[in-house]
Amino acid sequence: MKKFEEKTVMSQPIFQGRVISLKVDDVQLPNGATAKREIVNHPGAVAVIAFTAEGKLVVVEQYRKALERSIVEIPAGKLEPEEQPAATARRELEEETGYACKELTYLQTFATSPGFADEVIHLFIARGLTPVQEKAALDDDEFVELMEITLQEAEAMMASGAIYDAKTAYAVMWWKNQK
Repeated sequence: MKKFEEKTVMSQPIFQGRVISLKVDDVQLPNGATAKREIVNHPGAVAVIAFTAEGKLVVVEQYRKALERSIVEIPAGKLEPEEQPAATARRELEEETGYACKELTYLQTFATSPGFADEVIHLFIARGLTPVQEKAALDDDEFVELMEITLQEAEAMMASGAIYDAKTAYAVMWWKNQK
């Protein structure tokens, strides 16, 4: 038995979307009582900490409807069915930035919001960037602006709230700890 395990008694699907699904589970708590859990299922994602030859971090600015504003993020995207995380990382890097990488190193996998979602992000480091001959197309509903920033600029963007998401903040803190 897992410590503090909550056993599912009943599960009710609520919504099935293109990216996520939502269900409500009735669970039995470790003390025998029952509770409801609203759970978002997500296929998982990757994010890429990509460095130029000059040592700058490659980021994109894009509008995030859930926040009702634009933020600056490291390249990222969801896993496609049967796609390995490293392949997704290479694909997303190319689609969002126009770069391929010679070296892709796995760093970490972490949960994004474990209180209500099962999404995990597989984080990679990309070095040896080269522009691709024919940039892969962005998704039809994706609009991004490419930037290459220094650590000092990244920290200023975190302080101003331009960098606002956990994966990018994690990347900046990891980068700072490498110095």
